[in-house]
Amino acid sequence: MTVAQPTHTWSSSGTRRFGYVVAIAVNAAMLYVAHNVLAWDVLPWLTAEWEEVLPIVSFSLMVSILVNLIYVAYDAPWFKSLTQAFMAGIALAATIQIFRVFPFDFSAYEFNWAFVARAVLVLALVGITLGMITEVVRFIRALSHP
Repeated sequence: MTVAQPTHTWSSSGTRRFGYVVAIAVNAAMLYVAHNVLAWDVLPWLTAEWEEVLPIVSFSLMVSILVNLIYVAYDAPWFKSLTQAFMAGIALAATIQIFRVFPFDFSAYEFNWAFVARAVLVLALVGITLGMITEVVRFIRALSHP
């Protein structure tokens, strides 16, 4: 018994390229927000220390924009795994900096949101690290099985 193959796949090059363009737009929007959120004064719990983490957050978002621009033209599996591992390293550095500086002040709230925020940051650190390891393994596999 054979299973009919779909006439289209969700991972076609056109679909992937569209996804890269969406990622570029989302990262560009996040970069704009990151640079303006303090001036907008819409997050009362975000402190002026945000300026201390802004350079690494901006760098992370700009690298993601650049890499997704490259993916539009070239997204070979080995290259994608290598760049994903690299971007995860930058995201890890940014998350560590946010955890270290902790530019949040939840003292106006009865609930311990600082604990929750730190827990989320720790989970992000674990997830980013696991993702980086996964991409390094994928990169090595892609090189060893052309």
